[in-house]
Amino acid sequence: MRKNLWVILSLVSVALLLSGCTEFNKPISAESTGFWNEFIVWPLVSIIKYFADLLGSYGLGIIVVTIIIRLAILPLTIKQVKSSKKMQEIQPKMKELQQKYASKDAITQQKYQQEMMTLMQTAGVNPLAGCLPILIQMPILIGIYHAISRMDATGPEVFNLGTFIIFPLADTSIVLAVIAGLMQYVVLMTGPAMDNPQMKVMMYIMPLMIVGFGAVVPAALSLYWVVGNIVSVVQNLLIYKPWNRNKEAATIGGAKK
Repeated sequence: MRKNLWVILSLVSVALLLSGCTEFNKPISAESTGFWNEFIVWPLVSIIKYFADLLGSYGLGIIVVTIIIRLAILPLTIKQVKSSKKMQEIQPKMKELQQKYASKDAITQQKYQQEMMTLMQTAGVNPLAGCLPILIQMPILIGIYHAISRMDATGPEVFNLGTFIIFPLADTSIVLAVIAGLMQYVVLMTGPAMDNPQMKVMMYIMPLMIVGFGAVVPAALSLYWVVGNIVSVVQNLLIYKPWNRNKEAATIGGAKK
């Protein structure tokens, strides 16, 4: 089931990426046509520019827009957390079903899938809940990438991204890329990955991917990742309360002794 969800997620991501690739590096303006330009890229450009004009810096504009986006998807994130916790609660029953239907023949596996779905429905677990925040963020992330890249292109609208602290936002920045990768690691450390052995691989792969992408994209996008990950860390600390998890582990360890 999870494999199918990730396949669907990958296909959606590729489709979204390709939908904007045809006009990559072309100037963006209010006159740009097409669904991608009119409803994703240009609105993001307009919002970033609004806050940049208000605050006097495109860097600050990107920070504010990033926070707004993360707060907007917060209800989905909370829903994902609740579903993840319920999934952890039914793990023992899921293992029992796996042992009960260990045979790999088609009839047995069909019964296994039916009972698994019944178990999830009874517990109120939605397997798609974990993908929703990612699905929502994917077009936004790609839109931000196109917006930033095309804002720097020559066209009817002139955007000077300038610098944030010491980082030219239109150029690549290894430093910001590394910070974004480190923050991604902290996000995973404070989230559900620590309790899920299958997700622990992501703790090492995703930060490296972020650093790799950040090394070749404009620093403005790395800044978006840094700020977004900082917001995610704060959310994880408030929602998951990892210090309680550490206390529980210590208590269990003491009881075993």
